[in-house]
Amino acid sequence: MATAAVPVGTKWWSGGKSPFNLSYGKMMMWYFLMSDAFTFGAFLISYGTIRFSANFWPDPNVVFNAFPGAGHANLPLAFVSLMTFILIISSVTMVLAVHAGHNMDRKRVETYMLWTIVGGLAFLGCQAWEWTHLITGHHAVLIDGQIQEIGTTVTHNPWGAVVPGVMHNGEAVHQAGPVAFGGFFFGITGFHGFHVFSGVVINIIMYIKTRLGHFDQRGHYEMIEKAGLYWHFVDLVWVFVFLCFYLI
Repeated sequence: MATAAVPVGTKWWSGGKSPFNLSYGKMMMWYFLMSDAFTFGAFLISYGTIRFSANFWPDPNVVFNAFPGAGHANLPLAFVSLMTFILIISSVTMVLAVHAGHNMDRKRVETYMLWTIVGGLAFLGCQAWEWTHLITGHHAVLIDGQIQEIGTTVTHNPWGAVVPGVMHNGEAVHQAGPVAFGGFFFGITGFHGFHVFSGVVINIIMYIKTRLGHFDQRGHYEMIEKAGLYWHFVDLVWVFVFLCFYLI
């Protein structure tokens, strides 16, 4: 059976809607997000391997028991829950910005992008406080089944299993967890924080371009949608980080 000749000069794909029913730019963004997902996946799998091969591990209800202004007031995971809520709300405002872009509503895009930026900065501020507290502040540890606070002047290793020679009220301080916990925690949450920071910078650029009317001149707000894909990815990754470090 003869095959029909293909006309000379046929463009199989000129960056339009074929062959994947999306533009070249959005497809490249999806490729980038997939590669980034593999990176986060490798980090979390490595963490899980160490976590479940260890005989002891820090109790997140004790380690993450602090709240700004309240100290270790028996509020397990309250602060990180606030951080998660802030990031989820910023994802909602990004959805609204993308929707406004589809309707070519520049003012609403500006408003929701600004709220998204505020949410990202608030999350970064919360993470900065958490890191500062964990590195330089007082830490809650279990001593005879009771939660007690110990300053960094007493123990310089809040993540160690047992700090040799450290005494508190005449007895050794036993802390549940290997030193690897701190390395994984600061490494992975820091890597995620860098992504949030990058997303905030991107969103600021998109906000400025929206204010200048660049997208109205192009006739579409696809760049807002691509920035939204990145922001939603950052939010989704946080769900897995939250699960691995704060819940399990």
